[in-house]
Amino acid sequence: MTGLEHLVVLGAGLVAGIMTSTVGVSSLLSFPVLLALGIPPVVANASNAVGLTPGAITGSFGYRTELREHPRVATTIIGTCAIGAAGGALLLLALPPGVFEAVVPWLILGTCLLVGAQPRISSWLRRSAAAVPPDEHTRLSPVTTFFAVLVGVYGGYFGAGSGVMMMAVLGFGSHLEFRSLNALKTLAVLACNLVASVVFVAIAELDWTAVVLLAAGSIVGGYVGARIGRRLNPTLLRSLIVVVGVTAAVRMLTS
Repeated sequence: MTGLEHLVVLGAGLVAGIMTSTVGVSSLLSFPVLLALGIPPVVANASNAVGLTPGAITGSFGYRTELREHPRVATTIIGTCAIGAAGGALLLLALPPGVFEAVVPWLILGTCLLVGAQPRISSWLRRSAAAVPPDEHTRLSPVTTFFAVLVGVYGGYFGAGSGVMMMAVLGFGSHLEFRSLNALKTLAVLACNLVASVVFVAIAELDWTAVVLLAAGSIVGGYVGARIGRRLNPTLLRSLIVVVGVTAAVRMLTS
């Protein structure tokens, strides 16, 4: 890489770190940047996951107050996403390199649709669960836990939009405040990236220059994003998620 390309990857890591803690679609920015620099798709994907892990760590640290409020849910998220991500990372390395590029845009569009419809569906769920004891409102059901595992698989496989998916899963399967959902979404991204990174470092080919530059940028961006995400209006944050997700999916489909 040239000096300018180093700066581009560093900047991509910074913005991706901010997006990890806010809209949850960081890889939609950083992954295409690595591809544009000529890094092979699977190598770029694995390097991207490893490089953005520090941003998810600082983002989760920035949300530590919210995460302490729901330790049971946080523990469930870590466990389910870690298990799923291990399978997803191995799946990525086992399948042909071009497979995930074909399916990812449609997965992202589907999750954007879920997030956009979430307020109306959640309202119906709250009315249906009016008789449920208050302490059950923040406990994940077996069905929600199962879908959290699936999000973990996707996060380990590719990860772009996994934060959006987790927001949708938690929004439909719990009655947590939106700021708590955002914190748990960031924790889910951390669990996915961390476990996938262990697999990739052990058996995948990585571009270590890209990894280091993304990590340096995402460390700062993740913490800054947590500060921003806590203060965003829920409607505004949901709108940003949909706009960014749809835009990225359309670009991937038309590229």
